[in-house]
Amino acid sequence: MPGLAASSRIFEYITLTDDRFALHHLEWLEPENEKETLSDYAAKYVNMITHKMPVLIGVSFGGILVQEIGRLIEVRKVVIISSVKNEHELPKRLKYLRKSRVYKLFPSKRLSKIDDFSKYNFHPHLKKKGELYNKYLSIRNEKYLNWAIRNMLYWKNNSKEQDLIHIHGTSDEIFPIKYIKNCIPVEYGTHAMIIVKAKKISAIIENLLLDDT
Repeated sequence: MPGLAASSRIFEYITLTDDRFALHHLEWLEPENEKETLSDYAAKYVNMITHKMPVLIGVSFGGILVQEIGRLIEVRKVVIISSVKNEHELPKRLKYLRKSRVYKLFPSKRLSKIDDFSKYNFHPHLKKKGELYNKYLSIRNEKYLNWAIRNMLYWKNNSKEQDLIHIHGTSDEIFPIKYIKNCIPVEYGTHAMIIVKAKKISAIIENLLLDDT
């Protein structure tokens, strides 16, 4: 499951060499409304996952969602990448956004109307970044953005039932590793490491699967 507003293209460089394993990508669905609970939203994916005892993998907010899905079906493992396991792993600035409700000022309506980030940037470096945003952050639906931001900030998880693996970058700028406990660190990995450190992450995932066979 990709991160907030991202498509499954973020997994394009993740590869598993053992032919016993296959990757199946999920995409974000539009919520019924902005007040739909994350658990109700997660239930929509139950019938989409047709394999028995799957390994669920989620990045960032997608990591939060797969933890919710993992409560509804039997899973072999839940792997989260660049994500959090509970509200206590959120950095102070995100807790402030939640408490102050400043997140409601996020310009999701304006963002949803931007068709192409790259055409507004004339500097080569910014244009390149815009092209990456267009490629990977393709979901700009206003209802989805408002729903996702709210659920990410207010999500609580007190359950320790899942067999959960947490892979996290030491240079993650969204969820700093100093707030993260019990994770497999990826040296110099940023919040975008699923793309830029895909080879390393692929090896970690495959080793986890092989150790469990």
